[in-house]
Amino acid sequence: MAIIDAVSDASNELFEISRVLDAPRERVWQAFATAEALAQWWGPVGFAIEVKKLEFRAGGIFHYCMKSPTGDMWGRFIYREVTAPARIVFINSFSDPQGEITRAPFPGLMWPLEVLNTLTLVEEGGKTTLSLRGGPINATVEELAVFRASFDSMRQGFGGTWDQLEVYLSRSA
Repeated sequence: MAIIDAVSDASNELFEISRVLDAPRERVWQAFATAEALAQWWGPVGFAIEVKKLEFRAGGIFHYCMKSPTGDMWGRFIYREVTAPARIVFINSFSDPQGEITRAPFPGLMWPLEVLNTLTLVEEGGKTTLSLRGGPINATVEELAVFRASFDSMRQGFGGTWDQLEVYLSRSA
C-alpha cells in the first residue's frame, strides 16, 4: 500500500475555497480564537457544536463534537501555526471522544485520517478574504483519490460553514 508522505503542491490534490466576509480581519480572527464563538458557527449546517477543548496556539488542540438528530461525530484540529491575525495551519481529523484519531464515520469511504489545512485572512477595505487550502498527509493512494473526488461535497460543506460564520459575524458586530 503506497503512502503519500506530504501534501503535494499539485493543484488537483489540494482543496481550496475562499470567501469575502463583510467584517474586519480582527473580528474574523476572533471567531476562530474562542470556544464560545466556534460553538456558534463551526461545522456542518444542522449540527450543534460542543467544544470539548480549545487551546488556540501552536501545538494546541480544538476538540469538538458535532451533534445532529442522527448522532454525534467527533473531530479535532492540531494547530501547527497560529499567527494572529493572518494565518492558522492545522491538521484536521475525525476523532473519538478522547481526542484520538479515528476513521471518518462514512461506511465504505476511505477518507484520509489527516488533512493539513492553511487558513489565511487578508483584509482590504474593511472586508476580509478567508482562504482555506488543504490536502491529505500520510495518505494512501486510495485515500487521496477519495479526497480528490470529494471536492464538490467539501465546497458545499465549507460553503455552509462560511454562511454560518457570516451570520455569526453580522450578529456580533
